[in-house]
Amino acid sequence: MKRLYFLLFAIVLLSPVQLLAQDLEALAALVGVLEESDDAGFQLDILKGISAALKGQRNLKPPKGWDVVAARLAKSPNAEVRQLARSLSLTFGSKVALDALRKVLVDGKAKLPERRKALAALVAARDVKLPEVLRGLLREKALRREALRGLGAFEDAKTSSAILKIYAKLDTAGKRDALTTLASRVSFAKALMAAVARGVVKANELPADIVRQLRAHGVKDINATLDKVWGVSRSTPAAKLAEIAKYKKLLEAKVNRPDNLPRGRALFQRTCAQCHKLYGEGGEIGPDITGSNRNNLDYLLTNMLDPNAEIPNDYRTTILRTKDNRVLVGVIRRSEGQSVTIATPAEVVTVAKRDVAAIEPQDFSMMPEGLVLALKVDELRDLVAYLRGSRQVALPEKPGKEQ
Repeated sequence: MKRLYFLLFAIVLLSPVQLLAQDLEALAALVGVLEESDDAGFQLDILKGISAALKGQRNLKPPKGWDVVAARLAKSPNAEVRQLARSLSLTFGSKVALDALRKVLVDGKAKLPERRKALAALVAARDVKLPEVLRGLLREKALRREALRGLGAFEDAKTSSAILKIYAKLDTAGKRDALTTLASRVSFAKALMAAVARGVVKANELPADIVRQLRAHGVKDINATLDKVWGVSRSTPAAKLAEIAKYKKLLEAKVNRPDNLPRGRALFQRTCAQCHKLYGEGGEIGPDITGSNRNNLDYLLTNMLDPNAEIPNDYRTTILRTKDNRVLVGVIRRSEGQSVTIATPAEVVTVAKRDVAAIEPQDFSMMPEGLVLALKVDELRDLVAYLRGSRQVALPEKPGKEQ
């Protein structure tokens, strides 16, 4: 019998969503294993397998025997077993689990990893009471970034003003999370454009991929504002060649100042690091450019100014639209069974297919055109100098610290 249980677990772990769709009895059998086992390590393995199987799902009918098992696991001496059991109960629509996880999330004395897991579980469950809690967490530096990202999952009228109120205090990574959430919904995007017009958010702080996300809404007023404050990228081959030649001449011209490599690194973090890794730091949506031919100015400018010339399939952009009007722009990592996973520059999001309104593959790279439009000439010079370097440099010192 134990061999059968291990076989069931292996199937769930290796091919989770397919099994869930085809044979719910297998899930009930695993719950039976949990009921019989007192081994916390074994329980943890099974719970992780079930969690992987149900990732992205919510309000599912609980398998037979789950309520009894969940009550037993809630008393486990293993904190991770307790946390995973609560999260699964949440997936099965438990109001008790919702209340318990909310208490963990707002408990300032709880361990930070447990609070982060509670936050992630509540976001995945689309807890209707969560936006208010997340806005409160914007005051906590340790959970601020998770709260900023989590707010994007909810259409809430108070979100954009709450984010914009603290925007100036955020560091580079925090601003990236804030902009991603503000670009994800039309109502948020309109508030962001108004903030740009007022100078609360500087136009050159909008990375090219955020501009692309904003344009994906297809709203005339938003696009008109972007054309005015950010610019328009021209995509014809002749224009691209002329643009590359222009910037090459500009960058090769002698200037009466040394390159500011620390500022170049800061600009890389703002415009490139969400997707590309360099010297072991950065995102993984685009290629790791540490070992690329970066010192070659022609190579560098071609990739920066004409990223759609050659597009590897792994880096083609997809626009995912949810039924509650959220727009996610990124690379599809998995689309099988009952969920789809998309990697955006800010986070990896798993969405139940029943919540997806449209998946729109695009014939362009995840690296947007127009990257240099938001940069001043001296900024571009420093960014390129940093990219062409052979070693890491320190970030510039800041006069003030994040509050």
